[in-house]
Amino acid sequence: MNVKISNRLIAGLVVGAAAVVGASMPASAQTVDRAQRRAEKQQVQKAEKQQNQQQQQQPRTVVRTQPRQQQQEQQRQQQQQAQEERRAAQQQQQQREAQQQEQRRVQVQQQQRDTQQRDAQRQQQVQIQRQQEIDRSRQTTTIDRQRQIQNQQDEQRRVQAQTQQRQQVQAARLSQSVQQQRIRDEQRRVNDYNRRLAQQERLAQQRAEILRQQNRINRYRYQQQYYEALRQQQLRVAQLNSYNYNNDPYYYTASNYRYNYGGRYYTTNQYGASLLRQAVDYGYQQGYGAGIADRDDRWNYSYRDSFAYQDANYGYSGLYVNQGEYNYYFRQGFQRGYEDAYYGRNQYGYYQNGKAEILGNVLSAILNLVETN
Repeated sequence: MNVKISNRLIAGLVVGAAAVVGASMPASAQTVDRAQRRAEKQQVQKAEKQQNQQQQQQPRTVVRTQPRQQQQEQQRQQQQQAQEERRAAQQQQQQREAQQQEQRRVQVQQQQRDTQQRDAQRQQQVQIQRQQEIDRSRQTTTIDRQRQIQNQQDEQRRVQAQTQQRQQVQAARLSQSVQQQRIRDEQRRVNDYNRRLAQQERLAQQRAEILRQQNRINRYRYQQQYYEALRQQQLRVAQLNSYNYNNDPYYYTASNYRYNYGGRYYTTNQYGASLLRQAVDYGYQQGYGAGIADRDDRWNYSYRDSFAYQDANYGYSGLYVNQGEYNYYFRQGFQRGYEDAYYGRNQYGYYQNGKAEILGNVLSAILNLVETN
């Protein structure tokens, strides 16, 4: 800018000096002077033009340098951004590693807890097994003790029965009229019972078919066994038509036992008492078999639903005691045998060598027989 002003001042001085000289020169000289002034003016214009060109070139240089600075700035920013991205990636990687490490720590702790829990469960199972072994040992001891008591009681009953038989042989027999009345009552009862057995046999077949349809395999097998026993029992009862009642000591032996049934007291001799004991024994055995069948079939507890409980004639021939009395005592034993088998316990009896036996004290409590002489 300062160069441009100085050039204009020089040009002005030259023009002024030329004007002064020209005023004092002749015409020819003025013509030459004008030519010179034009030449000088052209030189001044040329100088100004060159100066302008130089000035115009200077900004272009700035313009060319300006993008380089921007590029450098952009590169710097890009480098900073790349550094920040690297730092962010490193932080993310560190976070992932920290999370993975935390997960591994949690997994290790969970594995330790699982191991401790399995160890505790194994210890608990070992303790349970030990306790079960102790319980079985105690149970075996209890059963052995109960068996000894049962054997002692059986031996006592055997001795008592022998004593009673000797006493009864020595004692006078019942009168002939009483014997005949007993025989007639027995014959009528046997005939009625024989007809009832035929009905029960048909009903047993129907119940067996229902069990088969219900897919109660174990109860069906038990039912078939009971049905076969019932059929054999009917054959034996049918043969009583030719039975010699006069040779049976029951009919001429006086009563020497008293028992309570249905709120009333009844009397019988040792043969009738033995049959009542048999009713309870058979009831327990059949109830035990029914309980195992229902348990193995995963069926609900229901001893009353059993045909054997409803029939309650297993082992009964129609002799010595009334059918209703036999049924009552059979069901008493059946209920207890069913409960022991279904729940796997030995509260009322025990199971040994393929046979269920009721305890002697339980049997005595059910019958409550009282010897009268």
